[in-house]
Amino acid sequence: MIISASRRTDIPAFHADWFMDRVRAGFCEVASPFDRKKISRVSLAPSNVDAIVFWTRDAGPLLGSLDELEERGFRFYFQVTLVEYPPALEPGAAGREAAVEMFRRLAARIGPAHIIWRYDPILVSPTLGLDFHKERFNRIATALAGETGRVVVSFYDEYPFTRTRLKPLEALGLKPREPDPETVEALTRFIVEAAGSQGMSVQSCAEKIDLRPFGVQPGRCIDPDLIHGLFGIEVPAGKDPGQRPLCGCAPSRDIGTYDTCPRGCLYCYASRTGIRASFVNRGPETGSRS
Repeated sequence: MIISASRRTDIPAFHADWFMDRVRAGFCEVASPFDRKKISRVSLAPSNVDAIVFWTRDAGPLLGSLDELEERGFRFYFQVTLVEYPPALEPGAAGREAAVEMFRRLAARIGPAHIIWRYDPILVSPTLGLDFHKERFNRIATALAGETGRVVVSFYDEYPFTRTRLKPLEALGLKPREPDPETVEALTRFIVEAAGSQGMSVQSCAEKIDLRPFGVQPGRCIDPDLIHGLFGIEVPAGKDPGQRPLCGCAPSRDIGTYDTCPRGCLYCYASRTGIRASFVNRGPETGSRS
């Protein structure tokens, strides 16, 4: 079994203490995203966990616990988002310098092969156009040279609740629009070239636009080939039926809870109601940072 920690919230940044408490207990309980009264128990016994995939923008709060995780026999890799949008879009995000420094600290601790950079989602708007993304991507890629060998990209997918949140930003030129084919091609080709110059391959994540003609292959965030390469183990390679149709990820158990990340990124699909929920098996504030 692969543990996803988590598509639904930033566990390393805001729930590291909760996570380590549950690791020591050997299990956690997860509410269904469709009915919070339905609770399932997920084993966190090392013998039952093939690997853990962490999703985060700030691994700092979990960094000091990685030794314990390894001593308990866990295998893991990280996916770290770093996009550097204006504060109006991601008010709680760390600045680029702090985010790059944390990325480097994590890469130094676990190795560049165990950390993936996510330039995701790519929002295109009147003020977030081709030049903006070229400059931001190139600057971040240069700063992360040697710290990772893979970058994952995808263009923004709109949901009704994100459309509502982002509409007031139209006056600032930040409301996303569907990118035209010329912008998609020019930006994707630039990303491939800029990433390649820094020793990084590029993959896409559940992308409805076919980026293969521009050098980007569909990727799998829960990636059995990567897991085999990193840890020498075989895991089921089929598609996870619980994910979006375009998602190629292998099956996993996600242990997160929607609406428990206080960072406040307006484009985030994992923050639906704007009301911070509580994790199962802890009080409202235990194990969280805000």
